[in-house]
Amino acid sequence: MTRGVTIRNPAALRRWMVAYAAASSSTASFEKIRDAASGGEDRKPSKETAQNYRDALTRVWVLDEVPAWLPSGSPLRELAQAPKHQLVDPALASELLGASRETLLAGRGRLIPGASPDRTLLGALFEGLVTLSLRVYAQHNEARIGHFRTSRGRHEAELIIEGRDGGVVAFEVKLARTATDAHVKHLTWLSEQLGDRLRDAVVITTGPTAYRRPDGIAVVPAALLGP
Repeated sequence: MTRGVTIRNPAALRRWMVAYAAASSSTASFEKIRDAASGGEDRKPSKETAQNYRDALTRVWVLDEVPAWLPSGSPLRELAQAPKHQLVDPALASELLGASRETLLAGRGRLIPGASPDRTLLGALFEGLVTLSLRVYAQHNEARIGHFRTSRGRHEAELIIEGRDGGVVAFEVKLARTATDAHVKHLTWLSEQLGDRLRDAVVITTGPTAYRRPDGIAVVPAALLGP
């Protein structure tokens, strides 16, 4: 039992959690997660059962989804509203998926069917780690965190932090040592849309050094993140 919710089939719950872990850092539908949780069996968890799992695990802070950022009073339109899936710690996702250092570095590992073809499990877990850090810093500063994506996926930003004054800092998270022009194209577009409301734009990388690109976008290693 988890805070008033009786789990009648712990094995099915674990399969659902494994499927959810495979959807880390994505906005995969809960129907896809239910399909992936079938464990090779014909029967998958019912929608009601899956919702019970989701509610119970959220209440005990095992699931920590990132809501969609839906700004008011902005020119941004046709925004996706699905949350981005995250477990409370990417180490938990790694353990559920049986990931090892070797499989992660080799670019292998289970992701939800239909995930972006250029996304690796290591990249998804890296984004989860950055999300965990930025969430703590945002809460400390009484700011809210979300993710941004247009409904057709033409533009996105992995994370958005919005202060109480409406000011915004946008983040891309890249499993790379440096930030290329391709890495900042969505941040550049977002800057054009938001104007002065965008206080800063940042690419989080795996590199050793923090710097600013000639276009003013900050590049910050995850290891140097701080409040």
